[in-house]
Amino acid sequence: MSSEIALVEEIPTNGAVITSDTFDVIRDLHEKVSMEDTPRSFIKNKMGVDYVEYSYMRKLADKFYPGWSWTIISTETLGSEAFMVHGRLKWFEGGIWREGDCTAAHRIQKKRNSDNFVDVGNDIKSANTDCIKKAFNMYLNIADDVYRNRVPDTSLSQEEIEYLYGEIDDLDDEMKEKISLSIDNGDIEKGDISKVISRINQIKENMNG
Repeated sequence: MSSEIALVEEIPTNGAVITSDTFDVIRDLHEKVSMEDTPRSFIKNKMGVDYVEYSYMRKLADKFYPGWSWTIISTETLGSEAFMVHGRLKWFEGGIWREGDCTAAHRIQKKRNSDNFVDVGNDIKSANTDCIKKAFNMYLNIADDVYRNRVPDTSLSQEEIEYLYGEIDDLDDEMKEKISLSIDNGDIEKGDISKVISRINQIKENMNG
């Protein structure tokens, strides 16, 4: 499955070596989290853009990645317009600790017709929350459905694989081996089934003709 799932080698693993078995465990976990549907009650909209409430994202982080931690690395004021946070998320999975950095900015709220700030402390808190949420999605795949990062699994199910093997059973050895290899290598996906079946039926007709 090709996706935005956070398995990229660039993510630090504190010196731990990721074996193939560990990689499979991590991949399966991230795919499971990615396919979680966010309840509508936790999805809000601001200026036409959907976002997920922090409480829900934290709940899933606690459930699937217990022991995670968040550290603010640095903060910066962007003039009088925004406050930016650079944070680091650390989480445990597949028997190893991993970590990833993230930055996010939040606009500083000002009083109407004035340059006076409404509540700088709240703006700082909001910037930090935005940063954590961004990291939750970027590295843990939480709320992928809302943030459009979910990639559907197009690989064949076991039933579909068995069905195709049954369909090629009457073909000659060369063609059977060719199609079997495509199935085993994952070259045939769900969207290809009807086309492959049509091709198999055409081959069978030519054989019988």
